[in-house]
Amino acid sequence: MDLTVLYRGPLASCDYDCPYCPFAKRRDSRAELAADRAALERFAGWAAAQRDDRLSLLFTPWGEGLVRSWYRRTLAELSRLPHIARVAIQTNLSCRTDWLDTADLSTLALWCTFHPGQTPYDRFLGKTRELADRGARFSVGVVGLPEHLEAARRLRADLPGHVYLWVNAAEGHTYTDAEADEWAALDPLFPYSRHPHRSAGLPCRTGESVISVDGEGTVRRCHFVKAELGNLYDGSYRAALRPRACPLAVCDCHIGYVHLETLPLYDVFAGGVLERIPATPPYAGPAPALRLSGA
Repeated sequence: MDLTVLYRGPLASCDYDCPYCPFAKRRDSRAELAADRAALERFAGWAAAQRDDRLSLLFTPWGEGLVRSWYRRTLAELSRLPHIARVAIQTNLSCRTDWLDTADLSTLALWCTFHPGQTPYDRFLGKTRELADRGARFSVGVVGLPEHLEAARRLRADLPGHVYLWVNAAEGHTYTDAEADEWAALDPLFPYSRHPHRSAGLPCRTGESVISVDGEGTVRRCHFVKAELGNLYDGSYRAALRPRACPLAVCDCHIGYVHLETLPLYDVFAGGVLERIPATPPYAGPAPALRLSGA
């Protein structure tokens, strides 16, 4: 089968102190880091063995994964396997980039977030230029807080033209139409993020061709629905895969609502769903017509 897996192990430590993140500057103990490493290696072993399937893998750690050697090594190794269609990770890009030289860059991709105030602007921009020089696939984004607007404008102007700059609506923040227009001028797809999407009863790919897995191997349809579908490592999840309607009232996170069948985002991000790279950069021409069913 073609299966997309979102993996989130126990890692919760981060080297940044973002005020909008509950895991900012949290430290994992040595034992916790060892447990995360063991869980990641177990998952990677499972993925490597699934040669009869075609897998797309997105790592969504609560903390920052790429400052840990086992994440860098695992992504590079998985990228070189013929049955892995895509392997991607969400990152603040604080790590070095030379590890990418060991990866298959036609398979590996990075979803990078710039956090103003946490790292010097020029340092972050320099990392993106290193990615571009290496030919890496990546997107860059910011949280759409008012105090981030000027940095986002500067970033859009300085990034290579082919690099998509996305904007996440800040949790709990309400945007006036004028404010939303300012963000949409940088990211024409911002209207998808501006409001939570009503999702109850609507068809979603999660639980059928997309699953979420934690460090214990527990499989759920997505990160936001607690009901368990089985375990990855005993194979019990496979019998539970089927078309499903969303049981939640709303979906307000991109890694969730991108899979809603009532939205056209699989077409918008064709070939780049996991790394959040549109098939055609939306700022390269007229903004696509937005169909916000249930928004």
